[in-house]
Amino acid sequence: MNEHSQSIITKTLKIIGITIVSILFLMFILPILFPEKISNEIKSFANTKLTGELDFKKVNLSFFNHFPSLTLTLTDFSLKGSSPYKKETLVSAKEVAFGINIKSLLFDKKINIDKIFVSDALINVKVNEKGEANYNVYLSEANVKEKDTTSNTALRLEKITIENTRLVYDDKSTKILIDAKGFNYVGKGDLNLAVFEIYTEAEIDSFSLNYDGQQYLKNKKVNADLITNINTNSLAFVFQQNNLKINKLPVQFNGKFDFLSNGYDMDFNIKSTDSKLNDFFTALPPSYITWLEKTKVEGKTDLSLTLKGKYIESENQKPDLAFNMKIRNGLINYSDAPFPVSNIFLNFDTKLPSLDTEKLLVNIDSVFFNVNKDFVKGIIKTEGLSTPKIDARINSKIDLAEMDKAFGLQNMDLRGVLNMDIKSKGIYDKKNGKIPVTDGSISFKNGYVKTDYYPNPIQSITVLANVIDKKGTLEDLNITIAPASFEFEGKPIYVNAKLKNFENINYDIKAKGELDIAKIYKVFSQKGLELEGYINADVAFKGSQNDAMNGRYNKLQNSGILKLRNIKTTSEYLPQPFIIKEGTFVFNQDKMNFNDFLASYGQSDFKMNGYLQNVIDFVLTNNAILKGNFTLHSDYINVDEFMYASSAKTPETPVSVDVKETKVNVEPATGVVVIPSNFDLQFNATANKINFDGLAIDNLKGNMKIKQGKLELRKSGFDLIGSNVLMDLVYGSQSTEKAFFDFKVDAKEFDIKRAYNEIKMFREMASAAESAEGIVSLDYKVAGILDGNMSPIYPSLTGGGTLSVKNVKMKGFKMFGTVSKKTGKDAMANPDVSKVDINTKIKNNIITIERFKFKVAGFRPRIEGQSSFDGKLNIKMRLGLPPFGLIGIPLKITGTQDNPIVKMGKETQDLEETEYEGDVPQPLSTEPKPQ
Repeated sequence: MNEHSQSIITKTLKIIGITIVSILFLMFILPILFPEKISNEIKSFANTKLTGELDFKKVNLSFFNHFPSLTLTLTDFSLKGSSPYKKETLVSAKEVAFGINIKSLLFDKKINIDKIFVSDALINVKVNEKGEANYNVYLSEANVKEKDTTSNTALRLEKITIENTRLVYDDKSTKILIDAKGFNYVGKGDLNLAVFEIYTEAEIDSFSLNYDGQQYLKNKKVNADLITNINTNSLAFVFQQNNLKINKLPVQFNGKFDFLSNGYDMDFNIKSTDSKLNDFFTALPPSYITWLEKTKVEGKTDLSLTLKGKYIESENQKPDLAFNMKIRNGLINYSDAPFPVSNIFLNFDTKLPSLDTEKLLVNIDSVFFNVNKDFVKGIIKTEGLSTPKIDARINSKIDLAEMDKAFGLQNMDLRGVLNMDIKSKGIYDKKNGKIPVTDGSISFKNGYVKTDYYPNPIQSITVLANVIDKKGTLEDLNITIAPASFEFEGKPIYVNAKLKNFENINYDIKAKGELDIAKIYKVFSQKGLELEGYINADVAFKGSQNDAMNGRYNKLQNSGILKLRNIKTTSEYLPQPFIIKEGTFVFNQDKMNFNDFLASYGQSDFKMNGYLQNVIDFVLTNNAILKGNFTLHSDYINVDEFMYASSAKTPETPVSVDVKETKVNVEPATGVVVIPSNFDLQFNATANKINFDGLAIDNLKGNMKIKQGKLELRKSGFDLIGSNVLMDLVYGSQSTEKAFFDFKVDAKEFDIKRAYNEIKMFREMASAAESAEGIVSLDYKVAGILDGNMSPIYPSLTGGGTLSVKNVKMKGFKMFGTVSKKTGKDAMANPDVSKVDINTKIKNNIITIERFKFKVAGFRPRIEGQSSFDGKLNIKMRLGLPPFGLIGIPLKITGTQDNPIVKMGKETQDLEETEYEGDVPQPLSTEPKPQ
């Protein structure tokens, strides 16, 4: 090599060396030269661009954290959400780094953030029922200009990287909950443009999806390769090309999502075409994965899910949902079973227009599979939900033992031969007496069920049943069960039944056997649920509803004995189960006699003897009236436990996401006590103690009647706050949230102080009596409406009566205190009142006080006027002066009970009445009390 060539190489190496050293020098020197400027600019940027509270522990500027980008790294980063979630965390991360454009920093003296790196983070996105989200923390340009224009920092994003992060999306408005763990994401694109495309690669180690409280995906591994077009001006997203894998199942996803001012506009299409049936099972919950490891699965499947339309809650607009699934040439063989489930075919299609269940369409136009030479096939089509239109054909001849082995059913051993041949077509509308035209037969012989939860099986199961209805009416419906029987722990159970004409039901039922419900339930045990009880029956029922209703009891052939112990029964009218602790029921024609029937409901206990009539019709039909007559005794009744829960549906179990422990206090829903309308029952009742809304009642005796949705209590007596009380009562529910009452009460000589402290209604109606002391009597009639908390709606109250004052010290009444100050008569401040009858009437939220007189320290006050339930006063008072009261001072008292205003004079203005809009029952008796 000549000297010239060596010189060129030497110079080149020097240049390269100097360049590398210079670059390395800049990498070290830039963070040293600019850290304070960059840190201050970041804080200034956060102040001007973000509405959420930003916090971090340390700032580090380096090329080497995310080489070759110059990054400002914030450790222990947290960002609070936007209103209404300003106190809750939106993002928390071990490290958030902002990539800084070197060119703009050196030459433009501006800090442009073009990359964001997030690692070991929690991203907690929340949207409430109104659609208000916590992620609106970035201010729009208009708001930024109004707030501050001093920052030289700007977002010019080209890349977003998220590593090892948990993403929670909890949207109450759409009832969607997403929990993604091990979330890794890389998004690239020119995010600074108003309309841009973002190219995304994402991996999720564990993905769970819930909708409306139901879990659809749990702990699934997801891989995604996405291209999304985003329009920031209109907040519109177009999903152009999106390929995902849920475990092994390939899924294609495209569509659009637009944010509207009052909701969303969406068009989602998710499909998996010509996929392996085995890959479909990998996308199911984890319990199927264990099963799949031992199972041979073959066949192809097509899946599609669409959600299209506007979701605007305020206008009740909801999108259309549709799902379709097809399986072809399917085969399932668990653990080399002798015969596989083969030739599996399924065409399943369902649509839910406007997410309205009444428009639900289900079309299973083909389902078929073989096990050896046996088969199951069917076609099922339904339209609607409450009154569905049905077209179904089901046919099977299947050995359950072979099917059990082929499917590998877990924790269960099934045996027996099941033959079905059912055809049903028409509308099911029970209210109008319509059911589908049906011709069906079921034969189940040599049945056997054993599970891992209990050592002994249910065996010798036989069910032979036929259902025929040629006209599509309840009148033409015939059901024959001849027989249904099984054996459990050596004790046989036998039922034989023939039922026809469900408009005027004719029945012929025989049942015999002994059953321990606690043990048989353990065969099908589920964690968290418990059932117990004992039934011993030897009964026979034969007759017709028409004969029972018309008193032709000689035509009925009802007899036998039924013994129950620890049986829980539920009713739509009661929020808790009614427990029959012990009862022997003897059937004789139309009567079911109760012998020492013991029951409990919550804390309440009951002992009854008597009889029920029309029991068979009541059980088998909806319009029968249950009649009865009992003697009833209880040691304790808690009426509060009978109040109907406001949400009649069982509350959904909330889906919990352990982001941060949060305590939410939800006020328990209450409701009125609902009286069933199909009861006609009479009770001669006694109760030692009763609790009602904190009111303690002792020694109740009375005649109680329940009929036509009303409860009547006549000539009843009880002890309350040390006084004997006589009461008549009528009570009924207008709905689950509203009830009416109508009562007459006569309470002799009770302590007014105890009444104020212990009776809520007295405290609310006579709030001024807080400090009064003494003995009074009450003879009163009042009717009105109760709200969902069993509290009176005051404008609805009507009635009247007499409060007889025997010896009362009117201590603490602000009205008398104010009169005393105004007149200078100290004796009027806390007057002693004796032998005075105060007559009042109630209507339209006003208590009208009729004129009454009393004596106090030589003075002769005379009072009349009005008081409202919201505390307003309109009282006329004449203060008669000693010795005989011939000369008096006229006073008018207005204002409120807490702040009465006393002035001289006679003229007053009537208080404004508040009328109740609705039906109010009349008081039981409106005759005035004799004077």
